[in-house]
Amino acid sequence: MATAWIFPGQGSQVVGMADALSGHPDTAALFERASGILGWSVAAVCAGPQERLDRTLYTQPALFTVCVALAQRARKQGELGEPALVAGHSLGEYAALWVAGVFDFKTGLELVAERARLMDAQQAGAMSAIVGFDRDKLEKLCAERPGVVIANDNNPMQVVISGEPERVAEVSAAIRAKRVIPLAVSGAFHSPLMAPAAAEFAAVLAKAELHPARIPVLFNADPTRPVDDVASMRALLRRQIDHPVRWRETILRMADSGITELVEIGPGAVLTGLAKRTVPALVLCNIEPAAALAV
Repeated sequence: MATAWIFPGQGSQVVGMADALSGHPDTAALFERASGILGWSVAAVCAGPQERLDRTLYTQPALFTVCVALAQRARKQGELGEPALVAGHSLGEYAALWVAGVFDFKTGLELVAERARLMDAQQAGAMSAIVGFDRDKLEKLCAERPGVVIANDNNPMQVVISGEPERVAEVSAAIRAKRVIPLAVSGAFHSPLMAPAAAEFAAVLAKAELHPARIPVLFNADPTRPVDDVASMRALLRRQIDHPVRWRETILRMADSGITELVEIGPGAVLTGLAKRTVPALVLCNIEPAAALAV
């Protein structure tokens, strides 16, 4: 059975997630190291309140640390084996790259922290999840209204739109959908409003020490083929900030590549839920903090 590891992004529930991990020596050491790099306690932030975690400045480094801690523990247990492919949704891409050996934990966390700072500074904008909709009509509505885009193409019946608040509200009101859910985020992620952050992040990426991927990686910005060379990875990580997350295509590409099992590593089961509706035949598994000792 060919297995891919996938990692969730912002929006995952991380309140309390450190409690199940920080009591074990190996993961406790990782949390302590993260706090030394960041200058604030990841465990304390994960304890809440939710209002602080809703701010991307804290969410991104905290979630990256939790996902790496879980992946590190899964590898130590050894029962999962090594994945044939890795990918992550938005921020989750960085945990996937850590697994693939593209950077060490310190470099990855520093990149995530800077990404979070730059994205947090671009606070104008809004995002809404659209569930159960006419895809052609939604694409037409977005094309007719500069200032709003489909930011996350998650599965055939769920997307997230992002952009100027008034444009997001117009499209949300105009589309006939089963549900429209405004998201608690601090900016219009994966939209052109993030272009200033993406431009600044390119300079950060240029200085970071990256290595060719030891495990094939599918990237959000272009999941049509695995990428392992450093130059392409830098370009795709920069592009990810202000371009859509093409997750539906990622899952389809995995299935076409012979992947038969997905293991979601991180809080919740959002990605396996999305995958179930995209490729129902996939075998799905979740590794969460509460079950970290029973991988």
